This record gives sequence, C-alpha cells and structure tokens, in this order.
Amino acid sequence: MGTDLKVGFIGLGNVGGKLAGSLVRNGLDVTVHDLDADLVQKFVGRGAKPGGSPAEMMQNCDAVITCLPSPAASDAVVSEMIPHVSPGKIWMEMSTTDVAEVKRLGALIAEKGGSPVDCPVSGGCHRADTGNISIYAGCDRETFDRILPILTTMGRRILHVGEIGNSSVLKVMTNYLANMNLLAVMEALTVMKACGMDLGMTFEAISMSSGTSFAHETESQLILSGSRDVNFTMDLVMKDIGLFQELADRNNVPLELSPLMIEMMKDGQRRYGERAQSDRMIERLEEATGLSVTAPGFPTELIDDEPEEPGYEVVLQDRSAG
Repeated sequence: MGTDLKVGFIGLGNVGGKLAGSLVRNGLDVTVHDLDADLVQKFVGRGAKPGGSPAEMMQNCDAVITCLPSPAASDAVVSEMIPHVSPGKIWMEMSTTDVAEVKRLGALIAEKGGSPVDCPVSGGCHRADTGNISIYAGCDRETFDRILPILTTMGRRILHVGEIGNSSVLKVMTNYLANMNLLAVMEALTVMKACGMDLGMTFEAISMSSGTSFAHETESQLILSGSRDVNFTMDLVMKDIGLFQELADRNNVPLELSPLMIEMMKDGQRRYGERAQSDRMIERLEEATGLSVTAPGFPTELIDDEPEEPGYEVVLQDRSAG
C-alpha cells in the first residue's frame, strides 16, 4: 500500500530516528528536521530532504510527524507550525505525552482545519529499527485511512483507538506494565540465583511459562549479559509511570503497586543517576545480596530478527455476541 503524501519528520533521536529510517528506507517522500544538524545530514545522505524549520515543514508537507523527548518540546514545535496549518494538513504526534496536552495541541490544529493524530509506538527500540513496532492511532476514521500507509511503513501492527488522546492513555498504561514486569523479573532472577539455579535454564523456564512477558523476553537478556543497555533511561521511565499515576489520581483509583514502583525508581536514580539505563535497577538487588545476576551466552544488545513486512491494521473482535 503506497502513499503520495509528503511526510515531514521532526525529532531524529533514539526512537524517531528509527521510525524516520523506515520511511526513508521504503522510499517515501520524507523531509526531516532536528536540532542536531549532523542527524539531519545523515538522513539527507540516505535520501531524505532537509526540512529547514517546523514552520516550513508544515507549509511544504501533507503530514508532519513529531517524535520529541518532552511535552514542552512538542508544544514549542507545534506552536511554530500552527500558523501554517490549513485544511487537509495532518499533524501526527508520536511522542509519549500527556493526554490533556495532546488534546490541547490537537484542538489548535483542528481549529485551523487540520487533522491531529496521536500515534505513539510500543514494542522496543529494536523493533522501531525494523518497522516491526506496534502503533496506536487516535483520530477520526477518515484521517486514519489517509495515514495508514505511513503507519504500516513504520510499524507492523496498527490499532485505530478512536478519538485523539486515547492512544496516549493506552501508551502510558502499557509502559507502566512493561516497567512493572521488568522490576518483577529482576526480583525473580535474583531469587533464583540465590537458590543456586542456573540462570540460563531459569530464563528458558520463564519464557515457556505463564510468568513470561515482553520485558522478560527482551530485557532479561540484557540483564543476564551484563550490558544493561536497553536504550531507555530512568528519567523516561519516571515520566511514563508518573503519567500513569496521574491518570489514576485524576480518576480516583487508589493504586498500591504504582507508588511503590515510583519510589523504587527514584532510589535507582539517586544511586546511578537520573539518566541511567533502566535495566541498572538490577544492581540494587546485586548490591543488597552480593550476587552477580549474569549468565554466559546472552546478547549485549537487542536485535529484531523478525523479517520486515508491510504492517496491517489490527481489527477489534466483536465480543458482544454470545
């Protein structure tokens, strides 16, 4: 499924660079922008066009994607673009952001006749690199159909989740679960090590059991190899789990695990630095026990070995019957 839409991409960082890379690699008409001019030049060398400024990109592109590190960064970029939004223009927010903020910016885009979309990704940086990541898209159906060829180039499984804002709520929830699963698997591995179990065998036992999770199948490998470099830092974890706690507070849900995880992550930041790799949380347990939670034969970086294929829309099952 091809597209003749001209696509702008702003934010060529850790995740954005990989997503933009999939668009360029698959031959889409892509214009790029980043505060780091060297990153822009690398993409130009791969076949992208330099975008100049966010304002110019909104003028010259049909759809502009933002993938930025903070709500403040998105606000600054979108504010530059808004005067140049006209009917038919699309803004796609791929950052992990606050639902109220994406709705606020989306309303400003819509006032000018543009179509806002929040479409964050989930599934790990290694899958962003190969176009196999999952994407939620919050927007009207007509806009979703227009941008689906862009989304299926960047991702494998695409879910239309209704109105703008829903994607951000779901994304924050999945990141909460991923981080909770990660801390649980760290405790499990450490207890197995203390029991004298072989950790390579333990890894396989978890993988084939009801106790497995995405966090285990990916990050346990980096923990056990000792690399602990998952391309995701503690400050980003704190942003995500803080946003989830805000959702709970706003809706009067009394959580018990979430505040505990926030305190644990704060302790990790105090020990290892605010921007330390999140997998270094295992070192709190290693220091407390004197154990080394490592095992031979595990990779030091994650590689997605799933072949790149065109993505597709995930269609919701009708569970109302019967």
